[in-house]
Amino acid sequence: MAKKKKLKLPLLYKPVGFALGWSSGALAGLAFQKAWKAIRHEDDAPDALDRDRGWGEILVAAAVQGAIFAVVRSAVDRTGAKAIERSTGVWPTDDKGGRD
Repeated sequence: MAKKKKLKLPLLYKPVGFALGWSSGALAGLAFQKAWKAIRHEDDAPDALDRDRGWGEILVAAAVQGAIFAVVRSAVDRTGAKAIERSTGVWPTDDKGGRD
């Protein structure tokens, strides 16, 4: 019976994982906006296609945004997986590990 439960849980976790991923992306976007405003005292971070911004500024913004996104995504994914494990007794992914 436990083996059957382990096979079904990753499929059942997919919609939960999708919702968590979407919410973590939104949360990371807000965190980046606040961080950029604190770092540079500007409302808008540079975009790769901003003609008036230099390479350094664009690459620093991309690195900060990527780091914030990775941390928020990992924290949300881990929290969701631990909640599923607490409620079902089974880790929500197969034994191979996570999504990457």
